[in-house]
Amino acid sequence: MAGYKETPRQKMIGMLYLVLTALLALNVSKEILEAFVVVNETMENTNQNFSQKLDASYNKFKAQYLMAPDKVGPYWEKAQAAQTLSENLINYIDSLKFGVVAETERLQTIQEAGNVKLADAARKDNYDTPTQYFIGQSQDGTNCRAATLRHRIDSYREEMLNLVDPKYRNVIQIGLKTDGPYYNAQGREQNWQMHNFYRTILAATVTILNELKAEVLNAEFDVVNNLMASITAEDWKFDEIKAKVIPKSNYVFIGEEYQAEILVAAYDTKQNPDVYYLFGADTLTPGNFRSATPLSGTEGVVILKLPATSEGLKRFAGIIKIISPLGDTMSFHFKDEYIVARPALTISPTKMNVFYIGVENPVSITVPGGPERVIPSISAGKIRPDGANWIVYDLPKGVNEAVITVNAIFSGKSKSMGSSPFRLKTVPDPIATIGGRSDGMVSKSILLAAPYLVAEMPAWFDFDLRFTVISYTFVTDNAGYISETPVQGNRLTPDITRIIQDAKKNKRIWFEDIVVRGPDGDRNISAISLKIN
Repeated sequence: MAGYKETPRQKMIGMLYLVLTALLALNVSKEILEAFVVVNETMENTNQNFSQKLDASYNKFKAQYLMAPDKVGPYWEKAQAAQTLSENLINYIDSLKFGVVAETERLQTIQEAGNVKLADAARKDNYDTPTQYFIGQSQDGTNCRAATLRHRIDSYREEMLNLVDPKYRNVIQIGLKTDGPYYNAQGREQNWQMHNFYRTILAATVTILNELKAEVLNAEFDVVNNLMASITAEDWKFDEIKAKVIPKSNYVFIGEEYQAEILVAAYDTKQNPDVYYLFGADTLTPGNFRSATPLSGTEGVVILKLPATSEGLKRFAGIIKIISPLGDTMSFHFKDEYIVARPALTISPTKMNVFYIGVENPVSITVPGGPERVIPSISAGKIRPDGANWIVYDLPKGVNEAVITVNAIFSGKSKSMGSSPFRLKTVPDPIATIGGRSDGMVSKSILLAAPYLVAEMPAWFDFDLRFTVISYTFVTDNAGYISETPVQGNRLTPDITRIIQDAKKNKRIWFEDIVVRGPDGDRNISAISLKIN
């Protein structure tokens, strides 16, 4: 309209057009509201998963602190400070969330608001009350609840960074930046609080607050793990130290001897521990320590040999003493028992001490005395000969134990040689990887060089078993909103490949809801969590 003077009628039409445009903008469709509900539920699930990961990190951290409090103490105190800072900010964000829901839904108490699901909110498309709640009478959002929230976020970010060694601060991705720049729909610059909470409907407001909680949990996770990684190599690096007794057999014959390895689970081959044991005892105490027998070993392992001269249940107890990296003496108690019996029957799995459901389990069955024939039977599943050994297969689901009973033919007559129970376990879940990674940092080139998900059995699982990935969901964080892409098959789609190619450093991606197919059917396995480096 520049270049000529508008008539009063033209001005009135222009004003009506602006009013109509504003009214149309206020008409939030049902589909948009439902989209906010879905995104918010995803954020709540993400926050719950983050909390579980944080609990696991704190448990590992505490285990190291209990083993070496002098060395780990300063880092543990900072980790606890990070936890307190995060809890305070999250509690404040929750108080704002429940407060705005209570006022918008016209509830009597904050407690009522805490029980309202966003999907059930009657006024989730209302923007007047959320705007009044966060912006108030402030014209530019500088004196309101939103401004207070911004100040607390900025303070939290600074305090969390101060917990990290300065040389690592450029590596830690705290996030939670509020300095913009931000622009409104007309392209005019605005501050953080106006951008997030001015004329924002309740559904969007709740989602934004839950997204802020996710950023807080993510910052806490990165800071705590950085602190744990900063502990020097002189400290214990494993989560748990236990005394272990590893017997060659718990069932020995008269005339033979019981043998077992006694060691600390995370042991040092350059240090030989002091080991004492007492035969026939359930525990080694100061009262019976004088009766204990010392043992010596090499390369951190002590071999215990006990004679088998009489039948029955035998037991022993003892103590292992080692020197910690801090120079302290650490003691670990152990105990075990074994059975001495006359020669009768030996049944031993050739791969493990359990039978796995869904695979063929090789079993060796031998009977002393040279019988003409051995006839085994099993209480659950089937057993068949396989050369000199036997195969246990078709084990049913829902059964915890299978008993093998053996009869032997001597001089044409059948004689019962006894039976032995075996625990039944389902095959463990395979581990999903892409580019050889299941978590941690990964480069784009590795992902793009091997653009497909692979399911591999754990290294300790001895059976040759194949699982195939048949579907998964690709999840990524796009400017604070979770994007999910369901995929059939195991390969990266062209869209996912483009997302990875365009990803910035430290962008997080997940592969969730991974479904694999194996000999016993389909199953869901653990997700892959990666960060682009």
